[in-house]
Amino acid sequence: MNIFDHHLTEIKNLILSNKDFLNLDQIDGFKGVNLEIPPEKFNFDLSCNAAMVIGKKNKVDPKHLALRLQEIFLKKIKNFSDIEIAGPGFLNIKLSKLALINNINLILENKKTYGSTKKNSTYNIEFVSANPTGPMHVGHCRGAIYGDVLANLLKFNGNKVTKEYYVNDYGNQIKNFVESVYLRIIEIKYKSKFPKNKNLYPGNYIKDIAKKIIKNNSKNDFKNFENNFDFLKKESLKASMELIKKDLQLLGITHDSFFSESDIVNKDLVSEAVRKLKKKKFVTEGFLQPPKGELNKNWKKIKRLIFRSTLYGDDTDRALQKNDGSWTYFANDVAYHMNKINRNYKNLVNILGADHTGYIKRITAAVSALSDKKIKLNCKVCQLVKLYKNGEPFKMSKRAGEFISAQDLLNEVEKDQIRFMMLNRSNDVELDFDFDKVKEKTKDNPVFYVQYAYARINSILRTLNLNLFTKAKINKEHFELNNMEKKIIRKVFEWPKILESASRQFDLHKIPFYLYELSTLFHAYWSKGNEDDNYKFIENKKIKRDEILIIINLVAIVIQNGMGILGVSLPQKM
Repeated sequence: MNIFDHHLTEIKNLILSNKDFLNLDQIDGFKGVNLEIPPEKFNFDLSCNAAMVIGKKNKVDPKHLALRLQEIFLKKIKNFSDIEIAGPGFLNIKLSKLALINNINLILENKKTYGSTKKNSTYNIEFVSANPTGPMHVGHCRGAIYGDVLANLLKFNGNKVTKEYYVNDYGNQIKNFVESVYLRIIEIKYKSKFPKNKNLYPGNYIKDIAKKIIKNNSKNDFKNFENNFDFLKKESLKASMELIKKDLQLLGITHDSFFSESDIVNKDLVSEAVRKLKKKKFVTEGFLQPPKGELNKNWKKIKRLIFRSTLYGDDTDRALQKNDGSWTYFANDVAYHMNKINRNYKNLVNILGADHTGYIKRITAAVSALSDKKIKLNCKVCQLVKLYKNGEPFKMSKRAGEFISAQDLLNEVEKDQIRFMMLNRSNDVELDFDFDKVKEKTKDNPVFYVQYAYARINSILRTLNLNLFTKAKINKEHFELNNMEKKIIRKVFEWPKILESASRQFDLHKIPFYLYELSTLFHAYWSKGNEDDNYKFIENKKIKRDEILIIINLVAIVIQNGMGILGVSLPQKM
């Protein structure tokens, strides 16, 4: 149960039904009216800004309006036991004892789904999609984890999600990759020196792929590149994708679907997409202006097919053909997204790297044009990751060639630490990944602190010889919460609001941040018991108060659900 949504609906309905009594003309759909948790110093459960927002629109004194709302709410909403007017007109609300008990019982009864927003839609989330020319690098890790956790969150909310990987297995980069493997085979098999060429891939993993191909095809004659190209392409890509899938699995990630760019070319899906856009008059034949900064003498004015992406807010129209008449990479991507639309997903999501920001408008425009604005493409960019150790930028070995591989990162820290910390900041800002911090067993290490809260809960239950989620008794007459328990309960009640907010804008960093705050409150309560006997959890190997067992259960429920969404393990002992 989301008490914020529930009570905000009650508040809105009461304001509407008492509109004349309140002398209100302008409601404007309650735009800007919300229900939040007030600052801790007020010691209230909820805070509403309705008097200020609606008062301003109607040119009514907010405090005067707040007094009238206070009267109506206390009279009509049985779950409100006290309302205080604070500051310029905030309504700080205290929930009744019965309201607290009922909400706690609902959480305990629906522990596995607590926080879910209960949506029912379909999503295709394309993420990672690293070029299959080698292993994943550190930059891919952030987007990979972001995409996987987003899928987990949407599934938790009741949606059907397909996690997809777009395999860029067509074009010059693939030719260079296959040639690199071929030349390593020649080097190994025929002692020919590997040439120095900027277009070739130098990493040691290329040697590993070459050795694997030789071992599995010892009788093959590899002397002619052209004759062996198709075979080598197939085997090289297979080996490279195995490396990528292995790295992903080590990060706890598996995809549901792998879509090949070569299939787009072989099935001529681009021509189909262009015909569809032509029919809608979104493709024209004409000339593009030179790119900004391009010298006119180097620019060839060639007639080509152009997608009119400016009709959908793009900065410029986009070429679908290269100078030689072949399709552009963008044209292939348009065809791929047409295929997604044809697979009847209601929502498309692309998780992109930091270097793809400028690509968003054109591909979003293409999806709008192809779907008649019925399908929305949501693109999220994951910014760069900077590695630090001992306070200094950390350079790991580059066995992969010119980049630091995901395997290098996994050799330094565990999967749980990587997954949690890669989401600890908003995806649209650069992330500093500090190896020292994520290995600490202190409050300064968020993932440790959350895991430790769960382990501490299990330790308490072992002492009491109880299982997790043992049903706690709630005595309605004697139910009382101390100040620490009130803080924790309010934080637990906030969980559905956090998930709703994270789901709306895909702000996944809100989840680990919230879990850390909740765990900090729990640890503070535990520590207070060491200072004051009134706050002790256990006395003579028995729980001191039933309310403590309730708190333990609630915190465990939220941590389990939250870390489950993040894909981070929860050890029972630490």
